[in-house]
Amino acid sequence: MSEPHVTLEPHDAVQEKLRGPLEEQLTSALQAATDRVRESYAGEPVEQVCQQLLDETRAGLHPDIAAGFQPDMDEFCRVAVAIVRGTDV
Repeated sequence: MSEPHVTLEPHDAVQEKLRGPLEEQLTSALQAATDRVRESYAGEPVEQVCQQLLDETRAGLHPDIAAGFQPDMDEFCRVAVAIVRGTDV
């Protein structure tokens, strides 16, 4: 399974400056969450797997970053579908 990646769309110069390191941190947390959820998957529905991915990703982040992390849930659910189907992300 290929690894998912987080891409941010900065809205100002400060966000642009922080984009690279923040994308790396978010991507790392998502990839670790994907591995954990994939390993523990036991037939749960896609919606539950999607929520597990979000919860696990946020758990891997600093609380301030986790609180502000508003991912594209369609993308999280795409990863969840791949876990449920046992296919590449």
